[in-house]
Amino acid sequence: MVRHILHCDMNAFYASVECQRHPELRNQPVAVCGSQEARHGIVLTANYIAKPRGVKTGMAIWQALQCCPDLVVLPPDMGEYIRISKLAREIYEDYTDQVEPFGLDESWLDVTGSVGLYGSPMTIAREISRRIKFELGITASIGVSDNKVTAKLGSDYKKPDAITRIRRDNYHEIVYPLPVEDLLYVGPATSRKLRAIGISTIGRLAEAPLDCLTHRLGKMGAILHMFANGRDVSPVQKSDHVPNVKSVGNSATTPRDLVCDADVHLMLLLLAESVAARMRELVSRCTVVEVYVRDKDLHSFSRQRKLRTPTCSSAEIAQTAFELFRASYRWEKPVRSLGVRGAGLVEADAGVQLSLYQSDIKRDKWERIDKAVDDLRQRYGYMSVQRALMLTDPQLGAINPKDSHTVHPVGYFGG
Repeated sequence: MVRHILHCDMNAFYASVECQRHPELRNQPVAVCGSQEARHGIVLTANYIAKPRGVKTGMAIWQALQCCPDLVVLPPDMGEYIRISKLAREIYEDYTDQVEPFGLDESWLDVTGSVGLYGSPMTIAREISRRIKFELGITASIGVSDNKVTAKLGSDYKKPDAITRIRRDNYHEIVYPLPVEDLLYVGPATSRKLRAIGISTIGRLAEAPLDCLTHRLGKMGAILHMFANGRDVSPVQKSDHVPNVKSVGNSATTPRDLVCDADVHLMLLLLAESVAARMRELVSRCTVVEVYVRDKDLHSFSRQRKLRTPTCSSAEIAQTAFELFRASYRWEKPVRSLGVRGAGLVEADAGVQLSLYQSDIKRDKWERIDKAVDDLRQRYGYMSVQRALMLTDPQLGAINPKDSHTVHPVGYFGG
């Protein structure tokens, strides 16, 4: 049976919400940017007046102002963006119970079973577009196809406020000339590898020999080849679908550069506490610890290590991350941001080999201490209990990585 898949992408989402809240800004160039004081001073999104003037996502605020001196810079209001995203989801759920988010501003809808009630996929897309505009005061671009990947190409094809149908009868005409970077999961690194072997368009990727792609890109080569040929059988998950969480992570751009091992150790403890607490909420332990490091020039790397025994001890996670950091970083430049991730999650009550080692006994004690700290913080607030180490640096120690961390919907391969 032919499926009918929509991909709805709310245009310049953060900026559009701000312009809807502040009508006086609708005819001005607007960008929603991170806090310069918190060293997150980059453009998160810009409206369609600012974009033609050179303002791009990820650009530093000072660069954006050089391109567009009259740019209106606004701080983000994540609570409002989440609220509008939920309202959009309510609109989608009037037409189908298969709604899968891809970030706050994008969702896939499977309307295969809805066409008998609401009309053709294009009719449903036009109705959703009209309702988003009328009820939320913003616009959306919608792609209509028979699979998720091609539907996303459709929503990206024309912006803003457009509906693009891509089916077998017009697939080659529309998709083949597009740059290969337009395809889902072709990032900068993959793009460089593909262009190095003469593949610059989706059409060239679709016609490339499969063995050549797998040789260059591994199993991702086969996946991208399938995507380029408009083949994707992955289902749109139902609205009540709970994804299988495979990892838990947290990262932070620090309020000042980290200049020594002591600074890094403190931050890794803070982040590990957040990661371990979220694992306990999931009744899970991790079998792999990963650390992510980015220096002041924005060069980054990550390292990971498999653990001998699963853990949700913040002390053990932090110590493992710190050992990975010390083995890999040479302090040529100060550190700007750090991340810690616990991966390979297993159920906390899963059976493990009994041990008489002192380290395993200590792990059990630390996990029980962490659980007691969770209970105290839940009752009296995050700052009610802190490690003494945090008081040695009021600026870093004042960070609350757990409560300030926003968990967004899982990525395409996450479900």
